Amino acid sequence: MTGPLASPVLRAAGAERIYPSASRIPPARRLARYLPPALVILGFLILWQGIVSLGRVDPYILPSPLRILKTLLESWGTILPHLETTLAETLLGFGLGFASGILLAAAIAFSTTVERAFYPLIIASQTIPVIAIAPLLVVWFGYGMLPKIIVTALIVFFPITVNAVDGLRSADRDLINLLRTMLATPAQLFFKVRVPSALPYLFSGTKVGITYSVIGAVIGEWVGAQEGIGYLMIVANAQLQTDLMFASILVLSVLGIVLFALVAGMERLSLKWKFAGGL
Repeated sequence: MTGPLASPVLRAAGAERIYPSASRIPPARRLARYLPPALVILGFLILWQGIVSLGRVDPYILPSPLRILKTLLESWGTILPHLETTLAETLLGFGLGFASGILLAAAIAFSTTVERAFYPLIIASQTIPVIAIAPLLVVWFGYGMLPKIIVTALIVFFPITVNAVDGLRSADRDLINLLRTMLATPAQLFFKVRVPSALPYLFSGTKVGITYSVIGAVIGEWVGAQEGIGYLMIVANAQLQTDLMFASILVLSVLGIVLFALVAGMERLSLKWKFAGGL
């Protein structure tokens, strides 16, 4: 059994030989995995640069990649404070959405009454565009950081809750019944069976949520803000600084990738059995 309940005896018996760790993947295989997307991106950038350089598109409409990179480097001192604000909103909003999603998911998984009362409302809440709620939050809470945190939490809340509920319910019923015959307490069943079974689902929802959290923070800044990357994009748009807008988009993209990679790294450390085959 290769999972959260796999015994040390099985691992010692040769599971590592059957499922080599990801760190032992040959360099050629790693190169074959990442080379195709890298070549596609490089080819796209070269084509983009060529079209703009040949004068097919006005630079103020579509600046070249080199000009965007130059603007990013020259304006980094201006961009950095806004990035710090957006990052703070992203992390705080994600933390709020994650915590509330986990708590509600645990309540839903253990109580049919809570599920009937709240689960339909959670699904129905996704029919309301968050950008339609954001202006109300600005009216209620002002132009500070709080409305952005709430918008981010609302976006993160759904994938975390749904995946956590599915994960908590995925626990092996036979194992749970066996432990009950051994007089295991509900707390022991939760932390030793349900939580390990839910971790793969939870990490899947977390990877989606951490990416969406960047979007949520920017949406909140678009509606009403005095700082942040979203606010910087609005200012750049009003001044027709298209290169600065693209530089801001690049910064947001890198931020999302970095946060996603951090969560993926935590997943690999926490669920080594899942990636034992180097997948």
